[in-house]
Amino acid sequence: MKKNKYYFLLSILLFTILFLLFFGNETFAADPKLVTKIKTAFEKISGWLIKIATPAAAVAVGTGVMMKKFSFGDEERIRTGKKLIRGSLFSYAFILATDLILAAIKSLV
Repeated sequence: MKKNKYYFLLSILLFTILFLLFFGNETFAADPKLVTKIKTAFEKISGWLIKIATPAAAVAVGTGVMMKKFSFGDEERIRTGKKLIRGSLFSYAFILATDLILAAIKSLV
């Protein structure tokens, strides 16, 4: 009698685990509406940031180049122009790398 009870409990447990593995996403609402809205909001925000960062980096690099070009030998302006170019390129590269990393994580999940 005791052996049958263990077999019954084991079969129920095995059935439950298999049911959750194969049908878990469909039965337990894998993406509620709030989570879906938050995901789409973050995707829109990241898209806007990429769209804004590209012209901002171009303007910063252009400003740095113009500062170097029209410094007329002033060492401070040349250094400031170089810092502006370097900083804007590093910032833009960081934004693109972050977007790439988030896309890679999203594809894995």
